[in-house]
Amino acid sequence: MNLFDLDAKKARVEEIDHLMADSSFWNDRKEAQKIINEQNNLKNIETQFNKLTTDVNNFLDELNLLKEEYNLEMHQLLETEFLGVSQNLKDFEMLVLLKEEYDNADAMIEIHPGAGGTESQDWAEMLYRMYVLYAEKNKYKIETLDYQIGDEAGIKSVAFVLKGPNAYGYLKGEKGVHRLVRISPFDASGRRHTSFASVDVIPVLNDDNNIVIDESELKIDTYRASGAGGQHINKTDSAVRITHIPTGIVVSCQSQRSQIQNKEQAMLALKSKLYQKKMEEQEKELDKIRGEQKSIEWGSQIRSYVFCPYCMVKDHRSEFQTSDVDGVMNGDLEQFIYSYLKMGI
Repeated sequence: MNLFDLDAKKARVEEIDHLMADSSFWNDRKEAQKIINEQNNLKNIETQFNKLTTDVNNFLDELNLLKEEYNLEMHQLLETEFLGVSQNLKDFEMLVLLKEEYDNADAMIEIHPGAGGTESQDWAEMLYRMYVLYAEKNKYKIETLDYQIGDEAGIKSVAFVLKGPNAYGYLKGEKGVHRLVRISPFDASGRRHTSFASVDVIPVLNDDNNIVIDESELKIDTYRASGAGGQHINKTDSAVRITHIPTGIVVSCQSQRSQIQNKEQAMLALKSKLYQKKMEEQEKELDKIRGEQKSIEWGSQIRSYVFCPYCMVKDHRSEFQTSDVDGVMNGDLEQFIYSYLKMGI
């Protein structure tokens, strides 16, 4: 299976150039923008490939010079350079592994604590912090749509969007149940507790999908925005909650300054959720035809974070694990993302 056919990508870029030269190209602006985004992604891959090729060739030239005439300072410099080239190679491989339709979309993430009250609510907030730090590290813009503070600590729920190149493609593997084992800071007896939180990751589709919503099937409520404030939300009196009556799907937005803006954002979130539901239903039908028995992703435990009696974070799908718990909780998710994407090869 050839995941990287540079000649085919170049040919597609040229094909799109011809399409754009046609006077009718902009008749359907949404489709036109979709094609332009595709071309930009293909050009980005070609640019990254060319840069990586140059970096590797320069490294090999320097390595050959070192073999001809050994120099300790150059040896140490090349060791550092090797680490950089290796990381760039892995980053490029991750980029090539993004092959699904909406991998280049922004990502909407929702986190909900499981049963367990304060323990699980605190764990949900820890996960939220982990994704915020990952986003900051990778220069993604964060927009929090809804943030509900926990009763004593943590959060009851949070919904936010990570905006940037391939956000959904990289974070789609985070969907599922995340399990925490630790000595509870809320237990005076210092006992070990297990907590769960569910993470949902949905591509933000904007208006380029075919999901049509009948407004007569919507229940729209407005309320005063509340939450942690500061970095989480801008407090307003115009938060919007939309319930899609046929499916029971509920979305909320309180991040914008006006009720109209919050409603627009909530409607986009609803369209994304309805699209996801449609795709999941189609997948279930295919599973019935194939006779496969698959666990439902939303209810499956995908990763365990163990703080005590030892330190480990383990992904139960790819089997990748690390003892660097602090690094993971501070947003170092790249190795988990890489391992998950490689499973699709």
